[in-house]
Amino acid sequence: MLPLEAWHRGRTVLARSKSRTPDRSPTVGIGLWAGGRFKATDVVPYLIAQVVGAIVAAGVLYMIASGKPDWVPGGFASNGYGDLSPGKYGLVSCFLIEVIATFFFLYVIIGTTSKGAAVGFAGIPIGLCLTLIHLFLIPVTNASVNPARSTGPALFAGGAYIAQLWLFWLAPILGAAIAGVVSRWQHDLPDALNLR
Repeated sequence: MLPLEAWHRGRTVLARSKSRTPDRSPTVGIGLWAGGRFKATDVVPYLIAQVVGAIVAAGVLYMIASGKPDWVPGGFASNGYGDLSPGKYGLVSCFLIEVIATFFFLYVIIGTTSKGAAVGFAGIPIGLCLTLIHLFLIPVTNASVNPARSTGPALFAGGAYIAQLWLFWLAPILGAAIAGVVSRWQHDLPDALNLR
């Protein structure tokens, strides 16, 4: 089931990425802002809209799933570390993998949508990158890389999952911000200094 879920998530991004501006999660919005490609005034409203959407979506899924007799929500696909990690990975391991995975995801997004990149093909590397990220992150943290994605299910899973949400906000935001800064340095600085 793991490869199928990862393929589906990556294929979804590929199908939606017909333009040079990919579908944005809060993490993508923050990374693009750090990279100078998203207005600061748009970050918070966009983040709020994404989180509200994720909560509504998780609520709909909860209502559907709870219609099955004897259904138990368990973790409800929430992210976690320690005992709540699918593979029982510790806090430091989960933090590092989320930072690194989000960094590479944003690095690919910014690189494939930058000036000089092939127009109309950004969805291929972005979708494949997200597929790969899910293949190795699902067993570790249940694959966040997106604070909104983490928040919706955690609110329905409750207790311990909500207590661990901080990691799935901090790590992806940190990874996205680093990718934005590195990409800005890599793509914008050479243009500003006429090094290309």
